[in-house]
Amino acid sequence: MTDPALDTGPALDAVPVPDDGPAPDADTLRTRVLASLTTARDRTTLLTSCVEEPDLTAQHSPLMSPLVWDLAHIGNQEELWLLRTVAGREPMRPEIDGLYDAFEHSRAERPSLPLLPPAEARRYAAEVRGRVMDVLESADFGGTRLTEAGFAFGMIAQHEQQHDETMLITHQLRSGPPALTAPDPDPVPLFTGPAEVLVPGGPFTMGASGEPWALDNERPAHRREVAPFHIDTTPVTNAAYQAFLEDGGYDDERWWTKEGWSHIRRTGVHAPLFWHRDGGQWLRRRFGVTEVVPPDEPVLHVCWYEADAYARWAGRRLPTEAEWEKAARFDPATGGSMRYPWGDADPAPEHANLGQRHLRPAPAGSYPAGASPLGVRQLIGDVWEWTSSDFLPYPGFRMFPYKEYSEVFFGPEHKVLRGGSFAVDPVACRGTFRNWDYPIRRQIFSGFRTARSGAL
Repeated sequence: MTDPALDTGPALDAVPVPDDGPAPDADTLRTRVLASLTTARDRTTLLTSCVEEPDLTAQHSPLMSPLVWDLAHIGNQEELWLLRTVAGREPMRPEIDGLYDAFEHSRAERPSLPLLPPAEARRYAAEVRGRVMDVLESADFGGTRLTEAGFAFGMIAQHEQQHDETMLITHQLRSGPPALTAPDPDPVPLFTGPAEVLVPGGPFTMGASGEPWALDNERPAHRREVAPFHIDTTPVTNAAYQAFLEDGGYDDERWWTKEGWSHIRRTGVHAPLFWHRDGGQWLRRRFGVTEVVPPDEPVLHVCWYEADAYARWAGRRLPTEAEWEKAARFDPATGGSMRYPWGDADPAPEHANLGQRHLRPAPAGSYPAGASPLGVRQLIGDVWEWTSSDFLPYPGFRMFPYKEYSEVFFGPEHKVLRGGSFAVDPVACRGTFRNWDYPIRRQIFSGFRTARSGAL
């Protein structure tokens, strides 16, 4: 349980927040939608064409779907929302809707379903996309909340990219030789800046404001009061985490919650997922390659319980979700909240490690151009960061357009992660974007940074 004294602070009523300016014209929106959908489909194609059919239809972990399920599910959701709901067209393949309903069948049982084979799944997704292009050509992006500013198209682009990240997780879990390649991030000098940054206390605007493709759990913008706190300048590194490990952190009950201690005793967890000891060094498996654990990269594939235990061992704690967002968005010069730590501009390669450009986090301290005004680095990209907060609705939350995206997950069972990872596309990552998962999850691209209360 989260210590009530470390809660996110009082949430004030939702407040009107001015939009960021006039809405883009239809042609500008059409160009953005086309680019977002094309980028997502190119990535889907890469992730499903780099392995042979047996790898597409196999289940590489009971935690994940077969890759071929994700492929057809992407097409099915695009048909449901953009062709049937937005364009009012007749269903193309109504008989498969149940097969690709994520709530009707658990991931563990999906391999036993009569799924579309890979070639048919590709044809279906391609045919849906072709018809969507016809709809997009004449769209005016007005009339309803679903179509205003291209929201439904943006939602589908984000959905596909989220499944691309899921498929990349499956690639990490699969055994066998590497199937994916990408250049490493640029090397940087060892970070020698301050270990932590002071974030001033006081109110700030949390949540989406003038962000047309923001999802329902990011809304509405509201004022949040946060006491002063310090937060790590960079995510916790492998070297720092290894010190916890070598100090017997996994064998010392003092650092773990009751639930966390029970979990690691029951499962035998003793290091981050994919790590193993070989003589005097730690190795890890990364997309089919075994390598020495790089000391200066952010630690990856740790669950919430592990992150929380490390923080306790270090005499610190995990930041709350509100603290994380204030560190990421607050501009002390104006008192306002920005879209990203570096400002309101869309992410560029110099800002963050996003979009599967690399298949690993960048070294701690990378991307100084992406630092917040207070000097906090790598808040966006590299690794999802666990927070101490449960996944809960904001004051004034309104479900849209369906409760299964967010509402059914609200509660203490899920912990919030923020910031995205190297596997996240910019369309599905912003300063207000909220991710959530069970505290036991480690296959996701998750890391963390720590915080402490007070101004001194």
